[in-house]
Amino acid sequence: MSKSKLEYIWLDGYTPTQNMRSKTKVVNDFSGKLEDCPIWSFDGSSTKQASGGASDCLLKPVAIYPDPQRNNGFLVMTEVLNADGTPHESNHRAQIDDNDNDFWFGFEQEYFIMDSATQLPLGFPVGGYPGPQGMYYCSVGGRNTHGRDFVEEHADLCIAAGLNFEGINQEVASGQWEFQLFAKGAKKAGDEIWVARYLLDRLTEQYGWYIEYHPKPVKGDWNGSGMHANFSNTTLRTCGSQEIYEKICEAFRPVAAEHIAVYGAYNDQRLTGLHETASIHDFSYGVSDRGASIRIPIITVEQGWKGWLEDRRPASNGDPYKIAGRIVKTVKSAKI
Repeated sequence: MSKSKLEYIWLDGYTPTQNMRSKTKVVNDFSGKLEDCPIWSFDGSSTKQASGGASDCLLKPVAIYPDPQRNNGFLVMTEVLNADGTPHESNHRAQIDDNDNDFWFGFEQEYFIMDSATQLPLGFPVGGYPGPQGMYYCSVGGRNTHGRDFVEEHADLCIAAGLNFEGINQEVASGQWEFQLFAKGAKKAGDEIWVARYLLDRLTEQYGWYIEYHPKPVKGDWNGSGMHANFSNTTLRTCGSQEIYEKICEAFRPVAAEHIAVYGAYNDQRLTGLHETASIHDFSYGVSDRGASIRIPIITVEQGWKGWLEDRRPASNGDPYKIAGRIVKTVKSAKI
């Protein structure tokens, strides 16, 4: 008889930003298949998802990946259900309208690596500041590059887990990094970002660091952190029409506030119109424009208006389920 460790991962009920929670279920002779992961339960009164008098919430497995840090281990992403089996109000994955996986997403997750001892990003001296930003972006060498071993280890873990991990780079501020993931299907894209975040956060336990997802953790003349959402559907990938692209972009204008509402807390501190962002009070789009709300990639234009769009507004602490769900809804609403 063999034993396997299934790490059930879910999102709690905290606001404005949900947190990851997880616990381990040990099972016998596990097949490694999602359909053989049983529904489990947890104490929702400890995660702001239920009252003490009716505390049981259910965990419904929706995606499974090998756990690269455990023998016979698996990472099980789950949705939270009420005791009667209906989606919990904190379960935003269940609300995504993309059951045919027509929407493809590529998320660019930025974050700061923080030293637990100093409570500062890597490279920041106690009581002062490192050199101004400019030399950290895609840098090489110990003067400007901080945390590479950690970032490389995280990349290896994501690849070993079977995530569609596409790249890493140091970002504009000291101690700031980014990774990229791509998935066909809005729900799968959210699953993979959350599992990659889980691996990132768990890895910090070995280093005495933690990850800061706040979109503007360092005030002043430093870039904030976003999670740019690159997206397409069959129309965007095949239409060959500038007019259709512009109609889809225009569909975002009247619901800009609704997007901002689910793009992450404290995003107003990042979306100032400076540091490669559009103002949170404006909506714009443009070809190859990193100061626009939505960038139309130059490759899309060069391919005859066949490709994708990049929404640059989502914050680094945003929930990819909420972000993808709102983008899908808006694109489907376009009058084309």
